[in-house]
Amino acid sequence: MRAERLVALLFTLQSRRSATVAELAGALGVSERTMHRDLAALQAAGVPLWTEQGRHGGVRLVEGWRTRLDGLTSREAVAIFAMGVPRALAELGLGTAVSAAHAKVSATLPAPLREQAQHLAQRFHLDAPGWFRREDEAEHLADIARAVWEQQRLRVSYARGDGTIERVLEPLGLVLKAGIWYLVAAVGEHRRTYRVSRIRAVEEVGERFDRPAGFDLASWWERSSARFERSLYNERVLVRLSRAGVRTLPHVVDADLAVAALDRAGEPGPDGWTEVELYLEGDGVAAGQLLGLGPDVEILEPERVRTAFADLARRMLDRHSGPRVPRPGP
Repeated sequence: MRAERLVALLFTLQSRRSATVAELAGALGVSERTMHRDLAALQAAGVPLWTEQGRHGGVRLVEGWRTRLDGLTSREAVAIFAMGVPRALAELGLGTAVSAAHAKVSATLPAPLREQAQHLAQRFHLDAPGWFRREDEAEHLADIARAVWEQQRLRVSYARGDGTIERVLEPLGLVLKAGIWYLVAAVGEHRRTYRVSRIRAVEEVGERFDRPAGFDLASWWERSSARFERSLYNERVLVRLSRAGVRTLPHVVDADLAVAALDRAGEPGPDGWTEVELYLEGDGVAAGQLLGLGPDVEILEPERVRTAFADLARRMLDRHSGPRVPRPGP
């Protein structure tokens, strides 16, 4: 698109002392006629270009003038301009830095590219937290972020159960998941995850620490999350599902777990029902989830999940089998 080509032309001129129109056209894969129009568009946008005639002439930027977009592709420049200051970065204390970058890009981009970025910002928006969930109040987030950046040990008070515990941590990184901030920190030889909203007090110890060699936050978080999820889904439940139950299962339990369980299942029996082995969260949670399948599921084992399921169904039946209780008036 032309807006990107104008920024690419700007970078090309900045990297070369001088270039002919033919050379610029060849570098950007356009005709010389198109290049003349693009150069005119840059000049109209306020970029100071100097044209020299003659055998060794060409087009160049006025001496001493440089764009402040060094190292950015045109798409990257558009992305920075369009994203504004995400709330997550503002919470980390980086809002000012992003605002400054935004202002520099804005001051340098040609008008067509600014318009493209504005169109992008009006059409795409990232809203990380899920519906019906309030974001955590992470009071000490900015202080923790500074300690992560400066590799400073922290003494924290952390809410656990009905009380608080104190720990001296080496903060390795921060992760934002579904609107909730988590701190990944080293405690001695171990690495732990702490929910930032549960940190009640933060104090710098006054000691720097060395980050573990080869530690990669994204990779560690992925492995840790996988271990956590496996620890949750430890209740083996054997069920029989009707054809409708097979179709509905991914909508009432974790979709990935449901698909994996159905892949492992055998063929339906003569009555059309399929025996499926699931791994769910505890007997109470499992019974509540499977209740969403209604008459299209039969729980075979364990007996405690079967009993909990029957108890829930019986209570629902009792609630709805008698006369409707009138609602109190205003």
